[in-house]
Amino acid sequence: MLTEFNLFGVFMAPIVVYALAALPVTMLVRSLLWWTGLMRWFWHLALFEVALYVCILCLLILYV
Repeated sequence: MLTEFNLFGVFMAPIVVYALAALPVTMLVRSLLWWTGLMRWFWHLALFEVALYVCILCLLILYV
């Protein structure tokens, strides 16, 4: 678990780091799903992408 970090005198919560780290991971998983053709199975793509981001963010928080 990360602790607070100082960004030019402003203390930021660790979830900011996790949220920024989850973005490239989500983009990578999303591109893999497009490449394999699995994205056409989902009815609402925007809702799925948000849910995928939230799941990856939660996994980062739990296991990193």
